Amino acid sequence: MKRRLITAALPYVNNIPHLGNLIQVLSADVFARYCRSAGFETLYICGTDEYGTATETKALKEGVTPQALCERYHYEHRGIYTWFNINFDNFSRTSNPTHTKIVQDIFTRIDEAGYIHAQEDEQHYCLSCDRFLADRFVIGTCAHCGYNQARGDQCEHCGKVLDTHELKEPHCEVCGEASQLRTTQNLYIDLPALAEGLTQWMQESKAEELWAANALAMTHSWMRDGLKQRCITRDLKWGIPVPKAGFEDKVFYVWFDAPIGYISMTAELRKNDWHSWWQNPQHVELIQFIGKDNIPFHTVVFPSTLLATGQKWTMLHRMSSTEYLNYENGKFSKTRGVGVFGNDCIATTIDTDVWRFYLMYMRPEKSDTQFSWKGFKEVVNSELVGNFGNLVNRTLSFIHKFYDGAIPAGVRDEPFWQHVQAQEAVIIAHLEKAELKDALKEILALSDFGNKQFQAGEPWRTRTEEPARAVNLIFNLTYLILDLARLMLPFIPMSAQKIGIMLQGDLNWTHLGQTSGLSKLGTSMLLFEMLEEEYIEKLRLKFGGDPVQEVTQSPNKSESTSDAPASFASLIDLRVAKVTKVERHADADKLYILQLDLGDSQRQIVSSIVPYYKEEELLDKHIVVVANLKKSKFRGVESLGMLLAAEDEADNCEVIFTQAPMGSRVLPEGEADLPAKANIKIDDFDKFPMEAKSGVVTLTGKKMIADGHHLSTTKLLNAKIG
Repeated sequence: MKRRLITAALPYVNNIPHLGNLIQVLSADVFARYCRSAGFETLYICGTDEYGTATETKALKEGVTPQALCERYHYEHRGIYTWFNINFDNFSRTSNPTHTKIVQDIFTRIDEAGYIHAQEDEQHYCLSCDRFLADRFVIGTCAHCGYNQARGDQCEHCGKVLDTHELKEPHCEVCGEASQLRTTQNLYIDLPALAEGLTQWMQESKAEELWAANALAMTHSWMRDGLKQRCITRDLKWGIPVPKAGFEDKVFYVWFDAPIGYISMTAELRKNDWHSWWQNPQHVELIQFIGKDNIPFHTVVFPSTLLATGQKWTMLHRMSSTEYLNYENGKFSKTRGVGVFGNDCIATTIDTDVWRFYLMYMRPEKSDTQFSWKGFKEVVNSELVGNFGNLVNRTLSFIHKFYDGAIPAGVRDEPFWQHVQAQEAVIIAHLEKAELKDALKEILALSDFGNKQFQAGEPWRTRTEEPARAVNLIFNLTYLILDLARLMLPFIPMSAQKIGIMLQGDLNWTHLGQTSGLSKLGTSMLLFEMLEEEYIEKLRLKFGGDPVQEVTQSPNKSESTSDAPASFASLIDLRVAKVTKVERHADADKLYILQLDLGDSQRQIVSSIVPYYKEEELLDKHIVVVANLKKSKFRGVESLGMLLAAEDEADNCEVIFTQAPMGSRVLPEGEADLPAKANIKIDDFDKFPMEAKSGVVTLTGKKMIADGHHLSTTKLLNAKIG
């Protein structure tokens, strides 16, 4: 039996993980727990990815060192994963000394093998920031699909991996100034020279059978288009120094060093025998859990890096790569305060196992899926509580009530157990393939089978009319519950352990299907509680779900957006408003409550801009609001509208201020002023994506104007507007 080395994509350090991010570390944890239960010697390795421009830039903005920033966020990540009961063998960080040593050693071996080449090339440089720009901080128009917010390393719209030279109208994401190309010398890894070895390895590793479909598709696309030499150094300060003469002032590109973190974090844990895990392919299987946006770096770049050393490495065995988990009808957004982040889960009264259960139930294995509060409540109440919890409760309550807590001495029902064990084989086969969502649903099907057996057996009647039949039914159901607890252990470990305690039985997987060893029930414990509609609705509003419809709205108002007018003016009512009062939300440290004057009316909005502005920076200023949004609530406070702001992927935000008179209508240049529809949804607003381009706010190339004043930005000169 081979040992199993399990990794989850290293979370980037300078943010708080949301539910979609948590899918990877949780998936790897469920699989690692399964492997341990099944008897495999297992290591689960992960940690924070800490180097690169994003960290350096955010630290600069916050006035702290990159190291201090990483310290803070690393421990925030650690706290969230601890609460989610993620059982890492080591959760470390790429800034540890062991990582530096191993990255430099691997680079030196590749260099000595002749796969590293120095090239004098042109790299984007920002005069305003006085530095070379990392690929992801160069923004421009994609040469393949025309998307005008493509990053220099990859276009999020069409998925193409890019070279920054392919971008049209490139500019610095940090300050918005146009970037210019400057000559610099960097080091490249020769991927074309490694392509044949990479192809041979993929064939030998049975990738077609063992990798997720999206991993195969994306990797084949890279190989088909032809591998290119890839730059592995950057002109930064925050990173691992390059140990090569003439390049001492450069650091390694984060996508070169980060995957090596799996190795260094294992070495940090197993100082004396890490080689037996990472350089022992005959006896170790490497299983990796990542999101689809990280696929090529794990299936092409990292394996090529290891092959280039000439050493024998434990290479990728199984790739479990998921699609995206979205939030409600849109995406997670920090700046809008939309979505559930890890620390938000902790703040609710909902148990860890309930969150774990739902995230695995909705795991996006084959396509993008959507978290919704309604779905959350329905699935938890029907499947976790109404199916699994119900079987446990009704069976154990029956034993307590009618058998004085003693497990009745029944006879093994062979047809019953033939069905159970056949179903258990299906579940284990899914787990072996890391098809965790399918495995969980098959476990729930087995629980449903138990409930149907209980109902058909009518023990409340047969207990007196046919007592032996009732005894046999309860006896077999009790051992089925113990098996279900064993199977559920990777998914909901605390609840499974509670069942083990109540049954006074072990959760050892080698005992699956056995019907001996139980005698008397232990202390009863509550497993799960129903999620109440009122509480879930409060959470939906608190975390930015779809706005609530105003109760005063006429029933004749159309709620459909399928017939939305084509013009901006007939659907969106943007108005200039003066901020007359600013106060903090009593129940949310990131929310302001703003009182506004629109000239002909007063209103209140709630906005999550506390991290970006002090009260005095907003008071008496003229801002732009979406004035015809349906009423919504944020943590119990009503909001009638949304302010306009620029936001970028680096978690920056700039409110759109203007000198235009309050009450002025904001329209695209040349568009007529028409009556706008009342009570629109945020989805209606999102149909008209605005952007700041060189500091000018535009919609499809047209400037946005209020009473002759162009809307503009001064900090985020090139950014999305929302």
